[in-house]
Amino acid sequence: MTPLRLAVIIGSTREGRIGDRIGRWFVAQARRRDGLAVTVLDLAGYDFPTSLPAEPTGAMRSFAAEVNRAEAFVVVTPEYNHSFPASLKQAIDYAYDEWQAKPVGFVSYGCRSVGLHAVDQLRTVFTALHAMTVRDTVGVDLLDGEPTGRGEEQLRQDVRVLLDELCWWGLALREGRAARPYVS
Repeated sequence: MTPLRLAVIIGSTREGRIGDRIGRWFVAQARRRDGLAVTVLDLAGYDFPTSLPAEPTGAMRSFAAEVNRAEAFVVVTPEYNHSFPASLKQAIDYAYDEWQAKPVGFVSYGCRSVGLHAVDQLRTVFTALHAMTVRDTVGVDLLDGEPTGRGEEQLRQDVRVLLDELCWWGLALREGRAARPYVS
């Protein structure tokens, strides 16, 4: 069977961010799994405009093309003020039809809440885009250190559960889109 194309989106673009390290940790776990072709879309690597232009820029088109190519997503997001970063919302809005009928999972991080407020907000956004968010998440409490520290085995188990759900939904929705194109 053709591997499921999983795009891991690193949503923070702040200087000194930890999201890139958490993203790399997650990607290393995901690449150990058979049946997945993993790509990384690090928003810090895109030269997005500061305001919405009349015509999409090359970076906007490139990002939307990567979203279109992917069959499932994992969004790595911090929690800022009980929500997710503006850089992530901006990027999500550069695609629309490209998200439809595809599953989205979350790796979030923060202090104490492990980023779950950001995930709750993102579920609403992705539902509006006709994407399917999976139930289980991977949440990193920054007070415990990075994922390679205390609690790593539990986080690895959380990754396995998240990937199980994403693969099931990703393959089911791939078959569904092939049999009957999604329309909204």
